[in-house]
Amino acid sequence: MNLEKKFLDTNIKTKSQIIDESLSLYKGKYPLPSLVEISNSGTCNRKCSFCPRSDPSYEDVNEFISNKLHDKICTELSEYKYNGILVYSGFNEPLLKKDVFRDISKAKELLPNAKIQMITNGDVLSEARLKLLFASGLTTLLVSVYDGEKEFRKFEEMGNKLKLSKQQYVLRKRYLSEEKDFGITMSNRSGLLAKAEYSIKPLDKSFNTSCNYPSYTFFIDYNGEVLMCSHDWGKKRILGNVSKNSILEIWSSKIASDSRKKLLNKNRNFLPCSKCDVKGDLIGNKHASAWKNYEK
Repeated sequence: MNLEKKFLDTNIKTKSQIIDESLSLYKGKYPLPSLVEISNSGTCNRKCSFCPRSDPSYEDVNEFISNKLHDKICTELSEYKYNGILVYSGFNEPLLKKDVFRDISKAKELLPNAKIQMITNGDVLSEARLKLLFASGLTTLLVSVYDGEKEFRKFEEMGNKLKLSKQQYVLRKRYLSEEKDFGITMSNRSGLLAKAEYSIKPLDKSFNTSCNYPSYTFFIDYNGEVLMCSHDWGKKRILGNVSKNSILEIWSSKIASDSRKKLLNKNRNFLPCSKCDVKGDLIGNKHASAWKNYEK
């Protein structure tokens, strides 16, 4: 597979800028994460063709992150004045969690300087819910529109009624043709699209390229497990569990450190990275440089 992607999400540039600007060093030593992603459940209401969920064997788990665990995460982040991105996204549809508005409100209370975001398919979004999301403290809502131009116009009108800015309310056309990569920055989801409706095979040979994801990303699944990155849909490399250890303990653990070192040195010869076709240097180069300096 060619590393040059046909379609690149325009949000990548904005996201990259926020990640760079929120770089901070723990006690002046090593970088802290600037993107904390919470996959708040194991379920989704869609099975998109280019998603591992369209594989009949992919397990849908109707479980949600507990309020206690969610608040523990935000409390720990507040201890080092986290000001990066906290995003509700991952392997699910975040709006299916009925009290997600409570979560956003708590995150805003504990992390007043963070950029609190959500990525949704918009299926359960209404004008009332949209208004409540921002009233709860959401900074940015990114809506992935899958069904076509008519649906896009409906969401556009909804945002206009509430006078939301383009920075607050981002609509993304995910209904484009296969030739335009469906309007997403495509990847093989670390090799998990082999049996999906839109099949992409795992790599036979790993790329000899660097990847910055573990240098700036802290990905938390609904059960507290911390994965190396958001592309690891197969959950092959678990760094720890925030219900048992602190964020800082997991972030500085041996497995997390080894993962970063290997990927910054262009070594992808371990799972899930050996099967992954992601171009991992689009975001986080400032963090990567800081880690390299620290390792010296």
